[in-house]
Amino acid sequence: MAIAVNRKSCDSCGDCVKECPFAAIAMEDGYPIINAACKVCGICVKKCGKDALIIIDAARESVDKDAWRGILIYGEMSGEKLHPVARELMGKALELAGKVGCEVYAVVMGSDTGEAARELLAYGAGKVFTYEHEVFRYFKADVFAAAFSDAIDHIKPSVVLTGATSVGRSLAPRVSTRCRTGLTADCTALDITDETDLVQIRPAFGGNIMAQIITPRSRPQFATVRYKVMDEAPLTEPRGEIVPMPVTGSMINSGIEVVSVERKPPSENISEAEILVVGGKGLKTQADLEMVKALAAKLKGQYAVTRPLVEAGWAPQSRQIGLSGRTVKPKLLLTFGVSGAVQFTAAMRDSECIFAVNSDANAPIMNIAHYGVVGNLYEILPGLLEA
Repeated sequence: MAIAVNRKSCDSCGDCVKECPFAAIAMEDGYPIINAACKVCGICVKKCGKDALIIIDAARESVDKDAWRGILIYGEMSGEKLHPVARELMGKALELAGKVGCEVYAVVMGSDTGEAARELLAYGAGKVFTYEHEVFRYFKADVFAAAFSDAIDHIKPSVVLTGATSVGRSLAPRVSTRCRTGLTADCTALDITDETDLVQIRPAFGGNIMAQIITPRSRPQFATVRYKVMDEAPLTEPRGEIVPMPVTGSMINSGIEVVSVERKPPSENISEAEILVVGGKGLKTQADLEMVKALAAKLKGQYAVTRPLVEAGWAPQSRQIGLSGRTVKPKLLLTFGVSGAVQFTAAMRDSECIFAVNSDANAPIMNIAHYGVVGNLYEILPGLLEA
């Protein structure tokens, strides 16, 4: 793809030069010239009032969309249980399927898939395809990709959704490559058109823009979805069926050998926390972060931070909320010295109750907070700790 200039429509205003975030446009002889720095983000096309800039694409072979129907989700297992992200994928899949009138399927791989498969039926899956074998007890990228690809060949879904977990991020690229199609990773929102084209929305360029991606000439359409950004599907009366799939010798032929398995010690995960206390760049010193931690402990919650504090070395990246960190949806979230940049708010705005303390009444965080206190955090935070 590339950006082309229609000189007959161009009025030489130069606005496209100002709008381009990559300095990829310059004016020569009164007309814009696109250089190699262009990322084809389309911002200049949207901003041009004269429609003088257009995105051009080489002709591609069209796909028979009627041959690809339905939405398939990957029912990832954590041990012998279904990973919670699968319930969120089911919720979004059912919503999308309702818009275009198609079926929702799920695929599960494991050494004992019965409980996970029944749970997926209870969350609304029409059919759950299971691959059960001892080789699926532990994650092996090659055998899981082979089984996943086999399910896609059998079902021919229009859309394939996988959780953006460590397993999903390893599996989805391998399977999409086998299917000779693209993949949009770490989506934070999804929609679908009447033509069953999946609208995949994700942060791009460090979270500075939200990109909308569609693949109208390719099927299936692959996307990995961030954990904790979608609503879980509600429980229903199971009406679907479990379809056991044959596990072939070529499918389980792996180049990976599991030598030993060692369980990670339990650790706190801010994505799972019901109460979070967040410190931002309004904190003056690293020692001040101890007040945030203390309040989190008194509330029986966890502490978290914004990106500047991670970059300063005050907290590990696992404690960061944001598009480049974790997405959270707690029952209660308190922020101190957090301005509320879009990269942060996009990852926490669905919290049930947001309580913000900031000295600036016009800080962006105040626009989404349920309760906002304008004041000095060094007076309010110690007061809350004492109370």
